[in-house]
Amino acid sequence: MNFYVVLALIALVGVAMAMWQMRTHPKGLYILFFAEMWERFSYYGMRALLVLYLTKHFLMSDSDAYGLYGAYTTLVYILPVIGGTLADRYLGQRRAIVIGAILLVAGHATMAFEGDPVLEGQTADFAVLNIFYLALALIIVGTGFLKANISTIVGELYEKTDVRRDSAFTLFYVGINLGAFAGALIAGYLGETFGWKFGFGAAGVGMLLGLIVFVIGTPLLKGAGEAPDEKKLKAPAFAGLSPQWLIYIGTAITLLACWWLVRDQQTVGYLLMLAGAVVVSYIVYRSVWHLEAHARDRIFLAMILISMQVLFWGLFEQAGSSLNIYTDREVDRFIWGLEIKASVFQSLNAMYIVFLGPLFAMFWAFLAKKGKDPTAPQKFGLGVIQLGLGFLVLVWGANSSADLTPVIFIFLIYLLHTTGELCLSPVGLSAMTRLSVPSMVGLIMGTWFLASGAGNFVAALIAQATAAPGASVLAVYSNVGWVAVGVGIGLIVLSPLLNKLIHADTMSDDADGLRK
Repeated sequence: MNFYVVLALIALVGVAMAMWQMRTHPKGLYILFFAEMWERFSYYGMRALLVLYLTKHFLMSDSDAYGLYGAYTTLVYILPVIGGTLADRYLGQRRAIVIGAILLVAGHATMAFEGDPVLEGQTADFAVLNIFYLALALIIVGTGFLKANISTIVGELYEKTDVRRDSAFTLFYVGINLGAFAGALIAGYLGETFGWKFGFGAAGVGMLLGLIVFVIGTPLLKGAGEAPDEKKLKAPAFAGLSPQWLIYIGTAITLLACWWLVRDQQTVGYLLMLAGAVVVSYIVYRSVWHLEAHARDRIFLAMILISMQVLFWGLFEQAGSSLNIYTDREVDRFIWGLEIKASVFQSLNAMYIVFLGPLFAMFWAFLAKKGKDPTAPQKFGLGVIQLGLGFLVLVWGANSSADLTPVIFIFLIYLLHTTGELCLSPVGLSAMTRLSVPSMVGLIMGTWFLASGAGNFVAALIAQATAAPGASVLAVYSNVGWVAVGVGIGLIVLSPLLNKLIHADTMSDDADGLRK
């Protein structure tokens, strides 16, 4: 049986399991599931191709390609802080998602203008390169409006004490990864086989479908994600302009800024540090001066968990950069006599999640009913340990072979990274909405993605370390693997102390956490 058919069948089994479990959840979860599925189809379809496109079409060096990829993915995760805050205060999550989706459709469509490939000794066409940067900028800003806000609406469908929350976010995560699976598989295959524009064009079609699903299904959200004050949003506020028009103007300015910044990794790094310092300081100020003690402790726990993201995604996101190049050059990619394109292997993570996500959701729900569900810090520790083990298994497999690395070890590293991700990412999304107070949930969710941005910036630095003169990819992977295992064990050891910050006995569904 064809390898691609096997992947598709496994994914369909996972989807069927997710649909069966969602029958006990609000119908709005179906809409968010499918809308985010198509958005991730577009993002991961493009992600599967980006580094290969830079090194093969524009003939960039590995280090330069990793730097641009890192700047892009970092900005993708910085902007949700702004998008989440604007949605909280003015736009509402639903309007922000529609704005973001429109920008994403435009960005992915623009990616299809690839121009002629650069030949050895030539430089890329100035106009084509800047159109490419514009496409990335549109995707960055669009993701800023959409990413944090769609996850926030999932949280609004459930009471804070609803035992289905972790299960719902895990099912939502299956939708995310169904899109990621199909995007890497379809767009990756089309791009490497028939031409880059076909892969990037397929990603754009996926995003358009996501926008259509969300707009049609909005009534099923039952009012979740509406603007906090429509009159305030449209009333004149500055120079005769309403907040809504000021946001549109600010979006255009931000788009130009991202068009310039995406090519400058160092400046993005400084911007990241500045954004992190400002956001963390503001959250600490709000928590200390405005929240009562238990609500403050929960916010502090949320910040500790958020910090774990930097390490986790710094290692996990090698998939789109150094691991992608390693798979292309150093792995025996023949399966059943067919050579599989390197980009297609990025679908493995999503395929595993589509299949294993419902099982994890059932497992967490089963443990919750028994009163034995691990807490978020414990799940985070387990996730980081498995992440490190994935690298160590790949290193062991590569060193055991005298020639190219056997492809089975690519399957294994993605499997361990996936089980680690299922212990951390959907659980983290649920924890952010549960630990936050209503007035800060968009900000906290945006900060969650800001930490993901920091992780992507760290990922670029690690990838560039593997490309340094005289460096060994496997030596770098071994070092980071052992660091991750050690950090994960430490987090589990400290979890009894961290668990006390939850104050589960005083948590209620509608408490604002403000000082009386």
